[in-house]
Amino acid sequence: MSFDYIKAIDEAKVYDVAIKTPLTAAPKLSKRLNNDVVFKREDLQPVFSFKLRGAYNKIVNLNQEDKDKGVICASAGNHAQGVAMSAAKLGIDATIVMPETTPDIKVSAVDAMGANVVLIGDSYSDALAHAEVLCDENGYTFIHPYDNELVIAGQGTVAKELLAQSNKNIDAVFIPIGGGGLAAGIAAYFKEKSPHTKLIGVEPVDSAAMFASIQADKLVTLDHVGIFADGVAVKQVGDITFDLCRQYLDEIILVETDETCAAIKDIYDEIRAIVEPAGALALAGLKKYVKREGVSEQTLVAINSGANMNFDRLRHVSERAELGERREAVFTVEIPEQAGSFLEFCNKLGAYNVTEFNYRMCSRSKAYVYVGVAIKHGSQAGQITNELRDFGYNITNLMDNEAAKLHLRHLVGGKSVDVQNEHLYRFEFPERPRALLDFLTKLAGRWNISLFHYRNHGAAFGRVLVGFEVPDTELTDFHTFLNDVGYTFVDESDNQALKLFL
Repeated sequence: MSFDYIKAIDEAKVYDVAIKTPLTAAPKLSKRLNNDVVFKREDLQPVFSFKLRGAYNKIVNLNQEDKDKGVICASAGNHAQGVAMSAAKLGIDATIVMPETTPDIKVSAVDAMGANVVLIGDSYSDALAHAEVLCDENGYTFIHPYDNELVIAGQGTVAKELLAQSNKNIDAVFIPIGGGGLAAGIAAYFKEKSPHTKLIGVEPVDSAAMFASIQADKLVTLDHVGIFADGVAVKQVGDITFDLCRQYLDEIILVETDETCAAIKDIYDEIRAIVEPAGALALAGLKKYVKREGVSEQTLVAINSGANMNFDRLRHVSERAELGERREAVFTVEIPEQAGSFLEFCNKLGAYNVTEFNYRMCSRSKAYVYVGVAIKHGSQAGQITNELRDFGYNITNLMDNEAAKLHLRHLVGGKSVDVQNEHLYRFEFPERPRALLDFLTKLAGRWNISLFHYRNHGAAFGRVLVGFEVPDTELTDFHTFLNDVGYTFVDESDNQALKLFL
């Protein structure tokens, strides 16, 4: 007999701990997008995330024997806090296994709720494997973060509230997707109660496990997931959530990191709230949908799913938000190496405002500069490119060059005549105490490091650009060495922007 999600959502007891979050109007965005944009404020839950709903609904429905065993979960943040608060409310022992990379603010929050916190490994996968071992050894009851009917029903109470709160017909709801529990619950309820409403999932382009699975018509495990929106960074969605999302979602929209940063800024500008990257995905998808479809005067809802943002990450967000909104363009431009050439270049830009200019002399004949320019809309980037080419400048648009935006702007310093056989690689490594030292220790092989750039972004993983001097005859051995090191890497040796400066 199939599970009755409508009945389970209607009867869910989530309000023992969760609140009915408000539906907040976004008048500035509404005017800008020519649609009625509203936010469902799950960032206002007691644990600053919707995850509390599903965790409590699962735990409160356990039989007494399973409650007496105590509960356990693996999580890097929001689900952990939901389980910890739910268990505390019900007087149940809880063990929360978290990666060592989990920021202190999240560890402290879980610990303050009385849960037993176990820190192990560098990733969610490490934490999950250990949680399963502890579960087998101690007989704990495991609380899955998304792939469970009662968890999905708990998250689905968001949909029930939405329909009760809106005084207009809702044309579309935009829902962030990680494992898929929130999207599955909302979509199942809406398709029964408001079948005309479009249900649109939103995933980061580099963590699109649900999109890939629906495209393949089977569960797909990603080799690698992007780490910026860590709240939705899963390599594989659930069996149950996959079936429901495949059945009920109208589509999934993929968004870039810069678009997510722009949405974080939009939400702050609108309601003075700072959401986490996963919490801004829905708005990023909504904006993309409006631009693509050209819809107007519709009621569009974005689920602000969470606000567990590390303060240190705001620097990175602010750097990328203007790029995501297409209000800043970045280029490399070749100018003459002579006095007055920068002044002449700025004069050629005319009314455009220079936001960034990075330069280091590297020859006596020509100079390459990294320049940022304020623009009003994305099409102006192409306009600037054409105008400067008409003036005779050699210019390259960097707006889609991740290595340039992440590292190059901090590294412009001119080429070294002494470097030979240089190969550039971009790495991600787990961000924890001694992480940088461990990374360097692992890389301490027989190849010389010729360049190194690392900047802490307050995330679970660090991002590093490294140059190595490796003769072509040793590249096979070098790649074997990199694979043995075990960190995710991207070969940037043929990145033209990096070649110009580094």
